[in-house]
Amino acid sequence: MSGAATMERPAPQADRVENRPAKVEAFVKLFNEMPVRDLIANLKTKVETFELSGRIFPLTLNDADDAPNCYICCPTSAYIDYAIDETRNFAAHPLLKRALKALIGACAPLVRASGLDRQAQVNNWLYSTNPVPLLDRPTVASLHAVLTARFPDRAIVIRSLNNIADPATIAALKAEGFRMLAARQIYIFADRSAAPAMTRDIKRDRARLRTAPFERVGNGDFGEADYARAEQLYKMLYLDKYTPLNPHYTARYIAEMHRRGMISLEGLRRPGGELVAITGLFENGCTLTQPIVGYDTGLPVADGLYRMAMAMAQDHATARGLFFNMSAGAAGFKRRRGAVAAIEYNAVYAGHLPLRRRVAIRIMETVLARVGIPLLRRFEL
Repeated sequence: MSGAATMERPAPQADRVENRPAKVEAFVKLFNEMPVRDLIANLKTKVETFELSGRIFPLTLNDADDAPNCYICCPTSAYIDYAIDETRNFAAHPLLKRALKALIGACAPLVRASGLDRQAQVNNWLYSTNPVPLLDRPTVASLHAVLTARFPDRAIVIRSLNNIADPATIAALKAEGFRMLAARQIYIFADRSAAPAMTRDIKRDRARLRTAPFERVGNGDFGEADYARAEQLYKMLYLDKYTPLNPHYTARYIAEMHRRGMISLEGLRRPGGELVAITGLFENGCTLTQPIVGYDTGLPVADGLYRMAMAMAQDHATARGLFFNMSAGAAGFKRRRGAVAAIEYNAVYAGHLPLRRRVAIRIMETVLARVGIPLLRRFEL
């Protein structure tokens, strides 16, 4: 028997994402009942339900004239505006920073030529990270056949794919002609079916949670004033400290998503007072993401508010045996707490689009693979 024949086959991809119909329908209903900008202040999009082969997905529709728009629906913002903003991480390397800005500027016409801002995005929960249900090749073939017939002038997009969570889905998408555009480097706190190794940093975080002079706030303990404060805390971190290009989730969004059971909330507050830290958790099947994190950035770093917000999420994942996608950013912090890195991709189908757009997307795929991925890995972006 040949060596090839005796090699073990890779383990099949676990289907860790459920997309329960009631949850998808409640999400779509929310965004059809209320103006999108009342929920996510810097976003313009249309949200629908898409059903295929017994599966259900939220679907967003965007046009090029929606730009500038939040990057969760707008590749121009993601690959140009957000990329330029990220060069702030190269302050210690001024020559490299200038070179990267020049490269991004040179690629801007290519991104615009791709027409990717005119898109139908499958499985878009309007988070930075949208875990994808397992898709086999026949399902992918049906998906792009149905959507290209319905939207002959839109690119078909699926975000948030990575080789740890989605190897079989990525293979099926590639086999059916999807292009894989590298987006960023994310961090996975892997399958929690067994107790995780307690690193020194995890132990310190748990000790801090036990001894901090703040009250822990559970999912059922949030009142009306807490939603407004949660927006403030999220804004302090993600919009003020990081970049205003991040989704601007409003108090109304946080309240409605919480009341309708789509996210759970935990936090810390001053004894008898206001919240000082918040985390919003999205559980989908056996996968957990943390789309909302915020804390009072005016308080001393020594208070450890960010550490405790992340510890609450890791505790949630461990207690429920969940696969925790910790998204991007804070690379060293997440690695020291047991997370492993993976490149995240946007899958794009453009086989039905004009040649000019298809060529632009192929060039983008090549540039991102040869230049983008090495930079993401080298600088842990």
